[in-house]
Amino acid sequence: MLDFTWKVFSMTGNIDTYLLLKELETDSDYQSEEREEAIAISENTTH
Repeated sequence: MLDFTWKVFSMTGNIDTYLLLKELETDSDYQSEEREEAIAISENTTH
């Protein structure tokens, strides 16, 4: 999804597309952090 959004932005220069890209990146980073925390918690509870 990020690659597609970047391609659209790079081809059009549309600022709304760029803002969408940044929002998607932020959401992706947040979800990665949550996933890492969940894994750490599960590892701590299973040992």
